[in-house]
Amino acid sequence: MAKTVLRNTTRKRLGRSGNSTEVPPKVESKVMNRSLSAAKAAKQDEFYTQYVDIQKEVEAYLEYDADTFRNKVLYCNCDDPFESNFFKYFAANFNKLGLEKLITTSYDGSPIAGQMTLFPEYNEGNGNRQKPKALAVILDRVKDEDGNGAANITDVEKFLKRNKAARIALKGDPAKYPGGDFRSSECVAFLKQADIVVTNPPFSLLREYVTQLVEHGKKFLIIANKNAITYQEFFPLIKRNGLWLGVTPMGTDLLFDVPPKVAKAMLEFGKEGSNYKIVEGKVLGRSASVWFTNLDHGRRHKELPLMTTADNLKYSKHEGIKGREAYVRFDNFDAIEVPYTDAIPSDHDGMIGVPISFLDKYNPDQFKIVGYEYSSELHTKEYPIQLQVDKNGKKSKVTKLNDAAAIKVAKPPSGKTYYIVDGEYFVAAYKRIFIRHRRPAEGKKK
Repeated sequence: MAKTVLRNTTRKRLGRSGNSTEVPPKVESKVMNRSLSAAKAAKQDEFYTQYVDIQKEVEAYLEYDADTFRNKVLYCNCDDPFESNFFKYFAANFNKLGLEKLITTSYDGSPIAGQMTLFPEYNEGNGNRQKPKALAVILDRVKDEDGNGAANITDVEKFLKRNKAARIALKGDPAKYPGGDFRSSECVAFLKQADIVVTNPPFSLLREYVTQLVEHGKKFLIIANKNAITYQEFFPLIKRNGLWLGVTPMGTDLLFDVPPKVAKAMLEFGKEGSNYKIVEGKVLGRSASVWFTNLDHGRRHKELPLMTTADNLKYSKHEGIKGREAYVRFDNFDAIEVPYTDAIPSDHDGMIGVPISFLDKYNPDQFKIVGYEYSSELHTKEYPIQLQVDKNGKKSKVTKLNDAAAIKVAKPPSGKTYYIVDGEYFVAAYKRIFIRHRRPAEGKKK
């Protein structure tokens, strides 16, 4: 199973300090930092991707191209053989997908490795390393090993137990990377063999992880926090169509398996519906996660149906659009503010600011991504020090407007954070991407 969040143990094991620059998910900051640290349950805090979520995502690519994975070497480089649902899915569907080879690697001290199948390599080698020790499993075929007429995960287990050559004990790079670390020389060698990487990498190392994939020119399908969209390692890729969202919509509530200790802590300290959900009596963790990929799929080629500016202002279902004389314009970008993707006017020639949820509907044949709120080359002005007034009335001097898409308002908004600059009031739109129409719509204004 791959890890999603709450992997303090993994961070330490991978030589990462606790001062991550990642934006922690709410579940981590509100539940784990407050409760699990005190309860010392964080040692096994991990979220595990569910089999059904992997199946839904992967098989959607086959609808677009049945040969997406055919004759490919697929690498799951953050996954425990047999305990990872990524391994289970790809091993069980090895022949259906037409894989040439499946490689999975676990890491030293994985809390779940060996729970289902105990390979001898987990205890071999340097005694100072954490057990179970890292292991690579390599499959180049899946056959009916037990003669029951079907080739399935049981046959894979029998094959691996009979064939030591399919199992490789990983040593890591002593004093630098522990066994199974995706940055270790052994894992990089596997990465070089791979055509496609599919996994759920550690969030704390996400930037480095994606950078490595790009440097090696790999196709990939990974799970990450949706906030990664605005990371400097991600957005340039998104802008130049080197990375996009997967098939599963951003609004889908991805739920994850969690160890019993984490489930217990969530029940005690978390908030149901926000930090976790209970499905058929089982506690599942929630995380604001999405699939990122550079594998093509059909949804990104669907044209988004849109109305003209006039029709939006007259008929839009959204309050704040319908009934206005014109779209709101940003104060520091030469762009209109469109807070709803379905309210993008079809006949607007200029730059349009949209929320990051637009990427769910992004068709690169229809739109061009120009930049985002941190794109300094798009800024039309720079503000002096601003007086920020938060929703509780607390005041502080900041420079935040210079990293935001600012909207001038006539008066201080009620119950919202706002900014005062030279006696004028501003609000900041939340995480905006700037786009243009790639093809002018029919009937556009001259």
